[in-house]
Amino acid sequence: MVRPIPVTPKASPNSSAPRPRPAVVPTPAAGAASPAATPAGGPEAPPRPEGIRTEVIRGEGVRRPPARTSTSPMRGYPRTPSHRAPPTPEEIAALARRERVPNRIAKGELDGKMKCRVWKKLHAEEAKRFDQAWVLVEANPGLELADAFGVVQSGLPVADFLARRARARKREAIKVARATVAPEAIDGFVNRFIEEKLEAAFVLGERTVLDQLKAVAPVSFELERSGKLEKLNVVAVARRTTWDRLLPTLARDAKLSHKPAPVARQPARRPVNDPRPFLEFLGKAVSLQLRNGLTLAAPLRAVGPFDVLVGEEGEEIFVPLHALVGWAQLP
Repeated sequence: MVRPIPVTPKASPNSSAPRPRPAVVPTPAAGAASPAATPAGGPEAPPRPEGIRTEVIRGEGVRRPPARTSTSPMRGYPRTPSHRAPPTPEEIAALARRERVPNRIAKGELDGKMKCRVWKKLHAEEAKRFDQAWVLVEANPGLELADAFGVVQSGLPVADFLARRARARKREAIKVARATVAPEAIDGFVNRFIEEKLEAAFVLGERTVLDQLKAVAPVSFELERSGKLEKLNVVAVARRTTWDRLLPTLARDAKLSHKPAPVARQPARRPVNDPRPFLEFLGKAVSLQLRNGLTLAAPLRAVGPFDVLVGEEGEEIFVPLHALVGWAQLP
């Protein structure tokens, strides 16, 4: 008797039923007991390195490390730090002279930045002018590169350019000097003529004007009867009574009395333009030679940015610095 064998129906190849995905079971951390990844009696799994976690895909027996979640902030190989000392001024000057470039470009090359030859290609016109400046430096001992470059830019002869540069530096020094001296003492003396309506003697190069001071402008005095009087024309200012008493006793230079010395418009060209040397002689007797030939010998009472005040108390005389052709301390 034949026993019937049950037949299991096969799935159709066109069946759309999804195939179940293998479950992923993470293994415990190192040191903890982990379930066997192989069937019983199978080969023993090789030991994992300490501290590395793996995942076991059920049904496949494949171990793989988890994906990295962070990366190193450094890219590529670390650069070896440079321990070279910064370039010295002598090294910079030597390279600048050799390459005929400004010091800042030579310093950049020594610091590892742009090389001099590259700068000369990128800035051909400026490099040409610096080459001409270096020629002047070599031909004129003592001439600085900055001044030589200025000569090339201006087109002036070296001597003329240096003279003009010296005047410019002197103008700056005069501005600094005037800013360091307080004007209150001189301003107070002049303002008293306005407040008290005093009769004043305004001494000019070849004459004296007797009038009352009405107002003071930056470059002029405003007089009650005579109108505007330019400050550059004034040699001295005093009370009329003081000047009338003092004038016959003053020494005179015959040459300057006949033809007073002119006043240069530029302060840098005047014989006396810096008030600071007067400060150390406050309270001491000084001799002031005025441009109209008169010489005042009296104690120095006050110093301002543009003027000095000499004479005894109550008999002071105001003298602008532009009116001086020379001065000295008396013994």
